[in-house]
Amino acid sequence: MDFQNSVVYQIYVKSFCDSNGDGVGDLNGIRAKLPYLKSMGVDYIWVTPFFPSPMFDNGYDVADYCAVNPLFGTMRDCEDMIEEAGRLGIGFMFDMVFNHTSWDHVWFRKALAGDPEYMDYYIFRDGVNGGPPLDWTASFGTPAWEYVPDLDKWYLHLFDKSQPDLNWENPKVREELKNVIRFWLGKGVKGFRFDVLNLISKPEHLEECGPGSGSSYCKDGPRIHEFIREMVTDTGIEDLVTVGEMASTTLENCIRYSNPESHELAMCFNFHHLKVDYKNGDKWALMDPDLVRLHQIFREWQEEMSRQGGWNAVFWCNHDQPRVVSRFGDEGTYWKRSAKMLGTFIHFLRGTPYVYQGEEIGMTNAHYTDIEQYNDVECINYYQILRERGSSEQEALEVLARRSRDNSRTPMQWNPRHNAGFTNGTPWLEIPDNYRFINVETEERDPDSVLNYYRTLIRLRKQYPIIANGGIRFLETGNVRVFAYERTLGEQRLTVVCNFGGQEERAALTLNAGTVLLCNDKADQMERLQNGGLTLRPYEAFAVLS
Repeated sequence: MDFQNSVVYQIYVKSFCDSNGDGVGDLNGIRAKLPYLKSMGVDYIWVTPFFPSPMFDNGYDVADYCAVNPLFGTMRDCEDMIEEAGRLGIGFMFDMVFNHTSWDHVWFRKALAGDPEYMDYYIFRDGVNGGPPLDWTASFGTPAWEYVPDLDKWYLHLFDKSQPDLNWENPKVREELKNVIRFWLGKGVKGFRFDVLNLISKPEHLEECGPGSGSSYCKDGPRIHEFIREMVTDTGIEDLVTVGEMASTTLENCIRYSNPESHELAMCFNFHHLKVDYKNGDKWALMDPDLVRLHQIFREWQEEMSRQGGWNAVFWCNHDQPRVVSRFGDEGTYWKRSAKMLGTFIHFLRGTPYVYQGEEIGMTNAHYTDIEQYNDVECINYYQILRERGSSEQEALEVLARRSRDNSRTPMQWNPRHNAGFTNGTPWLEIPDNYRFINVETEERDPDSVLNYYRTLIRLRKQYPIIANGGIRFLETGNVRVFAYERTLGEQRLTVVCNFGGQEERAALTLNAGTVLLCNDKADQMERLQNGGLTLRPYEAFAVLS
């Protein structure tokens, strides 16, 4: 299928390119950079929400699904952007936030006014003993129920209180959301990414749930597959590129979500591999990445998805994750090589690779030193929580420097000049100083740059069917820092080996003679690909076709 051969590029619209000097990225900025994306070879652009919103959660609190926030442009700008991308052979995937709306949405305003029809669009409940219906925590660290005095009821919000959850049990809600999809299909949109989709089906008897994280009770709920299948079938998007963000889901569910026989989605995002540096499962408790666990997760998900007909969206980065080179690589001596290694590992896996803006040039975490530099509601909430738990200001800031979503949201670094070429005004979020050497313009001129390496990764995918269509199995290397896997298609075999360590590492691997498709450290590579084991330099990676 088309999506199996494709590469998707994610744009966080607020931080990509500012065309009018107000310090905020916009749709015309995206349009201006379409030739750059064409030069990379990407097939689809997933653009984060640009709909009207109070922006408490940077656009993931949608006030109108079928309009454009004036901050980002006009509907005409949107139409021109879609049309221009189409001429270049690039399709747009729009981000649908269907678990919740903004509290500014007309539906919720009518619900707050006591209209029973629209109250049933959301999840309102009576309190218990003067408190909320359940002792649930929202994903941003606050209580998950908000009291409305005028109604003497509480509404559920699994995220910020400005994001009330929709009631998918109500068929009117489901039809409203299908109409949103139909609207954008009419504008020429070629695919959809669905935000936190596996949370839309709530437990049948909420009152029987216990305390804790609200999301943990709602993930992969009782009617989730029915709801997705109905939405996909009724809107006719089964053959388009669709991806569901699946929070804390299971492998079994992801196989079902993405197996063509289920008639649900083309692919799934899962995040288990991005929790291997959460101490005791706590995002805000720091530890070094558990490479044994990382390898185990990739092996299990890749091999089982291959065996059972599921399909993965494979990725390191997005607008909610720290920069991968800061997380699993090296920002110093081996910055370039580790950025290339991480790209190599992802792009040769079985699945559709996603490139998040700036990943292709090796952008790093922001390394802010003051809470005033942060913007993200989640990390600002958790800064206060960490301080209340006894962390010093410096300790709390160290956690944020590693974990904050703002790390991925700093403006795109286009050139080494003022504001990294992102804006002529004052950027909405501070730009790291390393834009002077980590930027598109500088890397365009360097044949050995991270950017040109990513272009090669994308080109190879389209050149060799084994990358998109081959089976996969992971190989034993005898070394926890060396990951290796083998792709097979007919008689062809593609072996990929990656050193996740900052030291020279030995791997107990025997490689068949073949063609080195790609290597991020070209010096005497062929001499070291010998029978009986091989030595890899820090963060070295290569792929051999035989």
